[in-house]
Amino acid sequence: MLTSAVAGFSLSIALIVAIGAQNAFVLRQGLRREHLVPVVLTCAVSDALLIGVGIAGVGSVVAARPDLLTAIRWGGATFLLGYAVLAARRALRPSALTPAQRPPARLGATLAACLAFTYLNPHVYLDTVLLLGGIAQQHQHRWWFGVGAALASVCWFTALGAGAYRLAPLLARTRVWQVLDGLIAVVMVGVAAALVLG
Repeated sequence: MLTSAVAGFSLSIALIVAIGAQNAFVLRQGLRREHLVPVVLTCAVSDALLIGVGIAGVGSVVAARPDLLTAIRWGGATFLLGYAVLAARRALRPSALTPAQRPPARLGATLAACLAFTYLNPHVYLDTVLLLGGIAQQHQHRWWFGVGAALASVCWFTALGAGAYRLAPLLARTRVWQVLDGLIAVVMVGVAAALVLG
């Protein structure tokens, strides 16, 4: 069970850490100290829900189709390598992330934006529902894999939001984002290799 949970945590954190629209939104909320707890909870609960749907829904389909599991494994590896290429490109052309200057937003508007960044992003379905849900089927304890994946989401969004304000001077440096994106690229390649070779 622990092995499955660790595998779920590792893959999920590798996917979540890739800086995209949702993470940038959480970072900006953290930098502004604006509605941070509801935003982090919304992101974490949404990820847990989508991971659960992926494990429950994809599980029955994949269990009856071993060839589909192979396709998901190779498709997932390709997807991760694509993420790695994008991260590597960002590392070669880094930019700093700073919050836009604007008046404070209302909680409702902030949560609506958070839900849009989460559910209107096609990558979230590829990551959580299809990729994590499909890979979970390779584990005997697939729901423990899901628990690990959901825990990674909680840890990441909490750390991202809580640490953003304290790290504001650091996050304003392009060199920091260059190193971060470089690390993301390496992790993605490693996870993709593990999928193919495993």
